[in-house]
Amino acid sequence: MKSTCAYGVAPRALPVIGHALPLLRDPLGFLAELPRHGDLVQVRVGRYRAVVVCDPELTRQVLRDDRTFDKGGPLYDRIRELTGNGLASCPYSDHRRQRRLLQPAFHPARMPGYAETMRRQVTAATGAWTDGEAVDAIAEMHGISARTTIVTMFGRDPARAAADGDLARLMEDFTVVVAGIPRRTLLPPSADRLPTPANLRYDRARARLRTAIDRIVAGQRSGELHDGDLLSMLLSAGHDPPGNGGPGGPGLTDEEIADQLVTFFAAGTENTGTTLAWALHLLARHPHVARRMRAEVDTVLDGAPAASLEHLPALKLTTAVVTEALRLYPPAWVLTRTTTEDTRLGGHPIPAGTAVVYSAYLLHRRPDLFPDPERFDPDRWMTGSTPRRSAFVPFGGGPRKCIGDVFALTEATLVLATVSAGWELRPVDDRPVRPVPRLALSPQELPMRTVARARSATAANPSSRR
Repeated sequence: MKSTCAYGVAPRALPVIGHALPLLRDPLGFLAELPRHGDLVQVRVGRYRAVVVCDPELTRQVLRDDRTFDKGGPLYDRIRELTGNGLASCPYSDHRRQRRLLQPAFHPARMPGYAETMRRQVTAATGAWTDGEAVDAIAEMHGISARTTIVTMFGRDPARAAADGDLARLMEDFTVVVAGIPRRTLLPPSADRLPTPANLRYDRARARLRTAIDRIVAGQRSGELHDGDLLSMLLSAGHDPPGNGGPGGPGLTDEEIADQLVTFFAAGTENTGTTLAWALHLLARHPHVARRMRAEVDTVLDGAPAASLEHLPALKLTTAVVTEALRLYPPAWVLTRTTTEDTRLGGHPIPAGTAVVYSAYLLHRRPDLFPDPERFDPDRWMTGSTPRRSAFVPFGGGPRKCIGDVFALTEATLVLATVSAGWELRPVDDRPVRPVPRLALSPQELPMRTVARARSATAANPSSRR
C-alpha cells in the first residue's frame, strides 16, 4: 500500500520510523487526534502500514464482516503468544466451530451459579479489609476477578489449590506476559531473540503459565469430571449427540482447551478487574455520583451484605457507572484485523493483506458521538437519549463480539455494588491517575484507603427487612 492512497494520513511521521515515536510516547493522544484527518487514516511504523478506522459505521462494517476482516496483524501475532489459538484470537476458519462448542458454557441458565461464585469471592476479599488501611485497588480487583475466573474454570478443588499457592505465581507470570505484549508489538520479531532481561522474563513467565494450564487440563482429563465448571464442559464439548442438547461434532483437543482457558483467564482477570478499578477511581473523584450510587445500593440490597443476581435489574445507576467506565477506559482499547481479499471500505479500495485498526478508545472519545466525552457522566446511559450503541464497542461486535460480555457486566456490577454496600474507597493522595495503554487500558497505580460504612438499620436488624 502506498502513502499516496486516498485515505487520510496521520501527521508527524518521521523518516524510517514513521509514527513510532508518538505511538510510544502518547498512543492515546495520537489516536484521539486521528478523526480530524478522515474516516480512514493511514499510520506507519517502520515499513509496516495500517489503516485506522475512525468512523463508527465503518467500524461496524469491519466487525460484522469477519471473513473479510479477519483477526490478524502484529498485535494478534503477539496476543497468540499468550492465548494460542483461543476463541478471541483464532482466525475465521476456526472461529465458528470454537464458538459453537463454547457457547453452552455461557448459557443464561448458568448465570445464577456464576453469580453465586462472584458473590462469594467479593465477600471473602472485602471481608479481609480493615477500616482505614491503604490497599492497591488494581491488585484487589484483579484478585477478585482472578478467583472468580478460576473457580468458574476449574471448580472448587483446583480453585482452592490455586488460592493456596499457585494463584500468586499464576498472577505474577500473567502480569509479566501481559505487560510485555504491547512493547513487543512495536518491535521487529528479530528483537525477540535478544537475551535482554525483559525478553528473558517474558519467555520464562509465558512458559510457566502454559505449563501450569497444560498440567491442570491433563490432570482433569485423566480424573473424574466435575459437573458445572468450565473445564469439564470443555473436556466434554462435542462428544454429546446433538439431539441430547450438546453441540455434537468433534471435541476440543487438550491444546485447544488450554488455549481457551488462558483466553478466559486473561479476559476474566485483566479486563474485568481493570474496569472495576477504573469504576472505583471515577466514583472517588466524583463523590456526588458515589453518594447516589450508594443510596441505590442500600435501597436495593435492603441490608443484605452482598449483591446477588436478583438485585441486578434494580441496580440501574450501578450498571450505568460500569458502562461509563467502559466508555472512558475500554480495556480492549485498540485491536487489529487483516483483510483476506480485496474489498472497499468507506468508498476506498482496501487491498488484500491490509492491516486495519479499530479503537474503542477513539470512538468513545468522539464529541459528536458522546457529548463532552471527557466527562464522567453515568446519566448519559439512563436517559431516553442513549448514545449510539454502534459507537460503543468495549466488547467488539458482530460474530466476534466477546462471548463473555454478559458474564463480565454481571460480575462488574455485582462486585461494585457489594464493595459499595460495605465500604467507601478514597484516594490516598491527590496525585493524578494516568491510564497506561498496555494490553488492557489500566491505571498506572491506584492506591486507595478503605473506609468502612456504618451498618444500616436493616443490616443491624434483619427482621426489619421486607
